[in-house]
Amino acid sequence: MPVKKLKAFLDENQVKYVVIRHSSAYTSQEIAAKSHVSGKEFAKTVIVKVDGKMAMAVLPASYQVDFDLLKEIFGSSHVDLAKEAEFQRFFPDCEIGAMPPFGNLYDMEVFVAETLAEDEEIAFNAGSHTEMIKMNYADFERLVEPRVFKFSWKMVSMPGDPSERWAYE
Repeated sequence: MPVKKLKAFLDENQVKYVVIRHSSAYTSQEIAAKSHVSGKEFAKTVIVKVDGKMAMAVLPASYQVDFDLLKEIFGSSHVDLAKEAEFQRFFPDCEIGAMPPFGNLYDMEVFVAETLAEDEEIAFNAGSHTEMIKMNYADFERLVEPRVFKFSWKMVSMPGDPSERWAYE
């Protein structure tokens, strides 16, 4: 249980959540599959740099970040994927790649993909590659106060799927 701070925060705020243990998994799609959670409901945390400042981009496991959209949203030409060496010090209680989407606990702004904000429940890494938390999105939104944008696209979909990038072009 690496993220005692997150669980204490949820308990202090009287949030109902479920902890789900699973065998070791390192990709969000793999974790979702092993835990029988939809790839649309599993929230992966991607650390990005906006004009040099670290932030969390939180999106469904089955989606990918569109950096051009983020650049457009922020009016910046400097929006990049952060390297592990750049952000691991922010998460001393987490395994790398298993950070929960609670930027407020790590002094980081949080951006949520609008498709994730439509979910009633979300699941996410709980600081390790063997444990996740599932809770209501409304509670997550209340506690984290993320900024919600359209900045991601579904990686694989069927023709005509409105979440597919080519449907908007």
